Amino acid sequence: MVKIKCPIEVLQIANDIKTMKIRGAGRIARAAAKALKIAAEKYEGPDDVEVFIAYIDHAAKILLETRPTAVSLPNAIMYVITRLRRKRPINMAEAKALVAKLSNEFIKYSLTATEEIGIIGSRRILSGDVVLTHCNSTAALSVIIHAHKQGKDIKVYATETRPKFQGHITVRTLLSEGIDVTLIPDSAVRYIMKKVNKVIVGADTVAANGAVVNKIGTSNIALAAHEARVRVFVAAETYKFSPATVIGELVEIEERDPREIVDEKYLKENPNVTVRNPAFDITPPEYIDAIITEEGLIPPQAAYLILIEKFGWIIQDYFISKYPSRGEDEE
Repeated sequence: MVKIKCPIEVLQIANDIKTMKIRGAGRIARAAAKALKIAAEKYEGPDDVEVFIAYIDHAAKILLETRPTAVSLPNAIMYVITRLRRKRPINMAEAKALVAKLSNEFIKYSLTATEEIGIIGSRRILSGDVVLTHCNSTAALSVIIHAHKQGKDIKVYATETRPKFQGHITVRTLLSEGIDVTLIPDSAVRYIMKKVNKVIVGADTVAANGAVVNKIGTSNIALAAHEARVRVFVAAETYKFSPATVIGELVEIEERDPREIVDEKYLKENPNVTVRNPAFDITPPEYIDAIITEEGLIPPQAAYLILIEKFGWIIQDYFISKYPSRGEDEE
């Protein structure tokens, strides 16, 4: 099979995702879809659909290797790849057009989903509420901003979200909307929780059992909220639900470079110190009151139903590809 080199623009998007120049599960997903569209548009290989599909698979593999935890990335890629394979275009023009169409569809769906989540979630916020948010979730911000635009008088506490300080982006966004927001260190969450009415966070992955994988520190916030009897809402598009978890696959927690926490000098001066930098943690479903999706508000335990409804055929394909012998009828 002829192997076609990936365009520089696709490699740049992959690098931007890996180095967190592109961050946030929704933005990552949309960037991946855009990268596949660019790959299709810039294809210069033989006039052979099978070669083209292998080339798109190669581009997808490069993108998939950038960040292991956020399921929005593989789900965005699966949205394009699985439909491309099932459609089986008959010529190159059709194949290229199909990838571009599917990529545009996913991007539009992603942006629409975020807007719908904002509308649905804002109904749970009352005038006078004090909201705590963590990291920089487009979906969570959509909920808060929609509530503010409805004229509700709200106050927001935003964590810094170390070590990459995504909370600073959240604060700038909320300030630009005229929302009263206070930045706090992550370690102040339990102290501040007594002033809070609701917690609204995003998600990088929602597992089949309703557990939520999100930026490191989310589980601490959920635990503090549980102790203080503060409701916790997770704003998550359904493409952040993980089909692989239905058949028992575990979500890999990304560990990033320790130099995001300490500098090179510290590492050299303390060679016997191990520095760990997990980027995400897992919040169990019992600490989550509801997940706000574009389909509506669901209890975390209903995540399995969403997965079967939205990704049933993908789960079947994934299962057969993972365990081909089990897809055959036994004698």
